[in-house]
Amino acid sequence: MMRTHGCGEISPKLLKKTIQVCGWVHRRRDHGGVSFFDVRDRSGILQTVFSPESKLPFDELRPEFVVQMSGQVRERPKGTKNPKLKTGAVELDVKELTILNRSETPPFEISKESDVTDEMRLQYRYLDLRRPGMQEKLSLRHQLIQACRSFLNKQDFLEVDTPILTRSTPEGARDYLVPSRLNPGQFYALPQSPQLFKQLLMVAGLERYYQVAKCFRDEDLRSDRQPEFTQLDMELSFVEEEDVFAVTEDLMVDLFKQVLGLKVKKPFPKISYQEAMDRYGTDKPDLRNPMTLVNVSDCFAKTEFKRFEEILSSGGIIKALKVPGGGSLGRAQIDKIRDLSIQAGAKGVVDVRVTAKGPDSPVLKFVGAEALGQVVGAVKATEKDLVLLVADQPAVVNAALDLLRRSLGEQLKLVKKEAWQFVWVKDFPLFVYDEETKRWASEHHPFTSPVQEDIVHLKDNQAKVRARAYDLVVNGVELGSGSIRIHQTDLQENIFQVLGMSTQEAKARFGFLLEALRFGAPPHAGIAFGLDRLAALMCGSATIRDVIPFPKTQKAVCLMTGAPSGVDARQLKELNLSIQGGKQNA
Repeated sequence: MMRTHGCGEISPKLLKKTIQVCGWVHRRRDHGGVSFFDVRDRSGILQTVFSPESKLPFDELRPEFVVQMSGQVRERPKGTKNPKLKTGAVELDVKELTILNRSETPPFEISKESDVTDEMRLQYRYLDLRRPGMQEKLSLRHQLIQACRSFLNKQDFLEVDTPILTRSTPEGARDYLVPSRLNPGQFYALPQSPQLFKQLLMVAGLERYYQVAKCFRDEDLRSDRQPEFTQLDMELSFVEEEDVFAVTEDLMVDLFKQVLGLKVKKPFPKISYQEAMDRYGTDKPDLRNPMTLVNVSDCFAKTEFKRFEEILSSGGIIKALKVPGGGSLGRAQIDKIRDLSIQAGAKGVVDVRVTAKGPDSPVLKFVGAEALGQVVGAVKATEKDLVLLVADQPAVVNAALDLLRRSLGEQLKLVKKEAWQFVWVKDFPLFVYDEETKRWASEHHPFTSPVQEDIVHLKDNQAKVRARAYDLVVNGVELGSGSIRIHQTDLQENIFQVLGMSTQEAKARFGFLLEALRFGAPPHAGIAFGLDRLAALMCGSATIRDVIPFPKTQKAVCLMTGAPSGVDARQLKELNLSIQGGKQNA
């Protein structure tokens, strides 16, 4: 054995024992002729000591050299113990040293967790991953996935793999396509999710399925998106919404207990999509924030203020947001609030300060004290509060006030950072109208079942049809999404028709599913969770890149390997492909 213990495993129980460790030189310190080297491996950091009389070649050691050391464990002298380290009470008196490998000077200090650009971190990801903080994040991710498997195994779920190479069924994001050498001119697609396969597993009678699934989507990226990501996929037969909610809540309670040692309360609150939009302006509300939106359009029903009058007459609305204690905000801060609302598409924001003499606002002389008084009453504002008004079309109003609510919640410290607030959002619209294509599209996906009583509206009032879909949101982040699936062929065909698919197109894209539904498909439902997103939240990271070992940039480029890259002409010839424009290797 090259080592008897990990560096982070050394404790006072090993005092006076001779041990051997291996790892990387983390940092060096010299005091009064004595040289101290912190040595690091995955288990932690150990302080090692070389006396001035030592004949060992310790002066050759540099950061990131790979070493093997052996010696006797001893207690650190009084006043030098480090309570921040697991091994902070002991040190290793080194008697033997072997340099296993030397290192060039790294492009950044591994011992420091900051002061490195994202580009540098991704280019030298293997060095970035040496950092203890990064290893802790990947360790948490590992614990999270193992806890998922452990819980679901006990709940009688079967873990089943589904294909990575499948057929293209373009819905939502763009597919990543893979050319077939054996079938010239034909392509596989990498799965955006295992959606259709997990439904087929329910048709197959497996009843409870899960998978830690790799998914691929060719879409514009941001901090919580990557072209390839991992999700926990689940599907259950003979269930309704409450059954899915119950299993999911038990899973979340178990995960937070096992991984973070935290107690999460259940049942989770449930609100409809419409209530979420009305009260919070978003379908992923952060319930830690006490501020809510109130529609105050009625307060201005008789207004002669031209701007408000035009908006209301054109189908717009006016909403108010009460900011507790916001009356103390200065004009410069109000101007920043106005700029934020403009970023969200609004034309501005009206501020109303609640004073002992009544409401005060730049629009007071235009709308009158009575209307503003009604607004103050509607939002239950009191003296020293601030009320913000946004008037526009509903989508713009909601987007602007959602942004202001989140920003002010952080600024005024109204959000309890240490809290975890889950909420179910349900009863989404089944369809959304695409102005570009002039046709209906699925809000979630085309296999989502409509609410039973809304099926009568499929032909003539599609906007009124609600979906049996649900999202699990935590702290303002959509963690998972799912739905009751369509399990009857005729209903699935009707949905395809509403989406503008001809019978031939539906058969070409989804014929295998339609055929499967004819052979006794059970009622079934499912949900999928972004494991990268959940791991990032648990780590307190702002981006999922921190919990993905080898992520890509916002342009879907791997700075470390240079992917994507050109390929040589021989490979293209084998695939019966040619490149028009773009880059190609010689």
